[in-house]
Amino acid sequence: MALNNITLGQYYPADSVVHRLDPRVKIVLLVALIVAIFLAQNVLALAPVVVFLYVAARLSKVPFSMMIKGLKPLRFILILTFVLNVFFLQGETPLVNLGFAVITREALVMAVHYSLRLVFLVLASSLLTLTTAPIVLTDGLERLLSPLRVIRFPAHEMAMMMSIALRFIPTLLEEADKIMKAQTARGADFESGNLIQRAKAMVPLLVPLFVSAFRRAGDLAMAMEARCYHGGEGRTRLRVLKCEKRDYIACGVMALVIAAVVLMNRLL
Repeated sequence: MALNNITLGQYYPADSVVHRLDPRVKIVLLVALIVAIFLAQNVLALAPVVVFLYVAARLSKVPFSMMIKGLKPLRFILILTFVLNVFFLQGETPLVNLGFAVITREALVMAVHYSLRLVFLVLASSLLTLTTAPIVLTDGLERLLSPLRVIRFPAHEMAMMMSIALRFIPTLLEEADKIMKAQTARGADFESGNLIQRAKAMVPLLVPLFVSAFRRAGDLAMAMEARCYHGGEGRTRLRVLKCEKRDYIACGVMALVIAAVVLMNRLL
């Protein structure tokens, strides 16, 4: 079990145009890209999304291997999604007759389509966290949610919780890896056996991990109280967020991507 393959929540420092984008713009771009992914009604309509992700990854200077590594923990979900769609979706053009099921061309195409959707969603989310520092991401979320304060929505607290959750994902993964190695050295087996046996084998891993997580949460709460943290009321910022020319260009490019997806839906 390779826990270090999970890239969500990790930050890759680099000097790139993607790193310098306003965090609010990057969050909006991610939401717009998700909309574009779900707007695509066939595999070919995903082509603009592929081009956008490729260009963004190249401009970000984040290694492709690091982004692809984030897909490894989801390989079971991807395979399950593909298999379920292949065997349970109906179609008119049979390709293979297995006796108990008939694989059709339409089902195979839709299975590839849905699997690619999941892949692009993970890659887009990973690109956001890899190119945005947690504290900057917190500021961006808070500024985007700030209009909801008129209905007493706790924008600062919500952004802070999401940022802390992302920040502690790599820490908890490292802690889980240490606990797993320690339990393996004591004779624990996490790989062999059926599904129920492997689930039971996870108990010696999960119990110490939850205890460590609660201890870290308590330490963080006491540290924040000792520094007189009292929420976002009256809080000042070292860096004031301001959209620049590159941010407007990025939004324009995303608008073109969505338009291209809609156009390809109509043509294909």
